[in-house]
Amino acid sequence: MARFDDLARERTDLTEADIDHLRALISDWTLLSDTAFADLVLWLPTWHGAGFVAAAQVRPTTGPTSMFDDVVGEYAARGRRPLLDRAAAARRVIADRIDGTPAALEAIPVLREGRLVGIVERHSAIADRDFGPLEQAYLDAADELAAMTVEGTFPPVRPLARTGSPPRVGDGFVRLDDTGIVTFASPNARSAYHRLGLATDLVGVDLARTSAKLARRPGQVDEALAVVAAGRAAGGAEVENSGAVVTLRGVPLLRRGRHTGAIVLVRDATEIRRRDRALLSKDATIREIHHRVKNNLQTVAALLRLQARRIDAPEARAALDEAVRRVGAIAVVHETLAHTPGERVDADEVADRLVALVRDMSIGARVSVRRQGSFGVLPAEIVTPLSMALGELLQNAVEHGGGTDVVLLPSRTSAELVVDVVDGGPGIPLDVDPFATGRLGLQIVRTLVTEELGGRLELLPGPDGAGTCARVVLPVRDRTG
Repeated sequence: MARFDDLARERTDLTEADIDHLRALISDWTLLSDTAFADLVLWLPTWHGAGFVAAAQVRPTTGPTSMFDDVVGEYAARGRRPLLDRAAAARRVIADRIDGTPAALEAIPVLREGRLVGIVERHSAIADRDFGPLEQAYLDAADELAAMTVEGTFPPVRPLARTGSPPRVGDGFVRLDDTGIVTFASPNARSAYHRLGLATDLVGVDLARTSAKLARRPGQVDEALAVVAAGRAAGGAEVENSGAVVTLRGVPLLRRGRHTGAIVLVRDATEIRRRDRALLSKDATIREIHHRVKNNLQTVAALLRLQARRIDAPEARAALDEAVRRVGAIAVVHETLAHTPGERVDADEVADRLVALVRDMSIGARVSVRRQGSFGVLPAEIVTPLSMALGELLQNAVEHGGGTDVVLLPSRTSAELVVDVVDGGPGIPLDVDPFATGRLGLQIVRTLVTEELGGRLELLPGPDGAGTCARVVLPVRDRTG
């Protein structure tokens, strides 16, 4: 749609209201394309009436295309495409018969408040032959939609809310007369209503009443169903019962302001809805698993705390305290996942809980621990090992930072996530390799960062040469998409 907006604003005199009307037409013109078995091209009149520019194009899903090339952006000066000139002057549909094909090329003026704002060129690929009932019903509907386009009544000005995936012509096609009675129904539409439980033929029934009777489900009745199925309002509705789910899309047909009937598109959405419910159930199950894992980890942490209180040896108590903190870091991630749909996590929330955990475990140190910057949203497969690594680095900064404040500084680009843990302590002596000291915490961090996350760990001097900066650099482009 961005290309259309650019062409309309840069190469025409159209107002924003005109552009909005044309944008609505493009959103709905698959209906015209599918019923006409035709490719459509929208031509806009350029500045000062010098010619036309092709601003949008669509191909049918109900038949073969007659246009293999994309013509959007092409310019046609006055006189180069006589059909467009004739349609602009006559303000009515102009058709040409080429090589014996019926209406192989049509120009449909798009009028808004009596002014020409565009021309839809209809390229038909159907041959000159007798049409079956279904094809003829489609073509008749296309002719009526074309006439409404000229009058400015298609697309509808204020349609009702639609379903998430509105049906197309090929899904199921129903034609109503001006009283809401079905005069034609495609095989797919009949099958959809039979699956809902309709035992009679769909042709000849009052679609609104029949749909309301078939929609036997508890809860609030869909108010849009009555007017959409009756062909009185444009928009979408659903018919659902214990056996099936059918989505409807209604388009009233008007001629010179008079209601002449309606087109109702029908889709059997039973399997789609069943898969959606299965996905929701799966997501709920996964979140429940995360919740239970979090509870179990918290139980393990509590048992370790009890064990630490019974031990007199300071080294053993410190080791158990570290184990409590590491288990708690993992529990933080699972607690977040238990309340998050999907497998992508707000890493800032996890980091804040991790900071609070380290702060609570370091009460005697009297050190401020805070986050400055944003991680963004990350996959859970990154957040889990990253939170463990950052927990170790934050704890090291609290213990060896000389009582100074500790800052967690994440920054992110399109390709990398860089996280600094900075303290203002004495720093690392130049003649000491910190990775050779045998500290378990640094070994855990390096293993998690390099092997689990495919990143790198650096220990650098802090800002202005004071303190220590532990930097974790991770590639995130491939993982986050």
